[in-house]
Amino acid sequence: MQNYHVTPTDTGWQLIKEGASRPARRAQTKKEMLTLMQEFMEGKKASVKIHLQDGSIQEERTYPRRADPASTPG
Repeated sequence: MQNYHVTPTDTGWQLIKEGASRPARRAQTKKEMLTLMQEFMEGKKASVKIHLQDGSIQEERTYPRRADPASTPG
């Protein structure tokens, strides 16, 4: 499973894959980034950690939803 992060930058927000040097997507606002992120994640199996402005993690989302390990029994 691929891992991505939505993080703040000096000029807005970015969606970046762990280990990558360039972002997959950029946006001026977090709201715009979350919309772009959902479109980008269609058909991918990945985990996205969404950060707050201070860098701490706000939430984590798994795509597709059925791939979320927290929803498996046991």
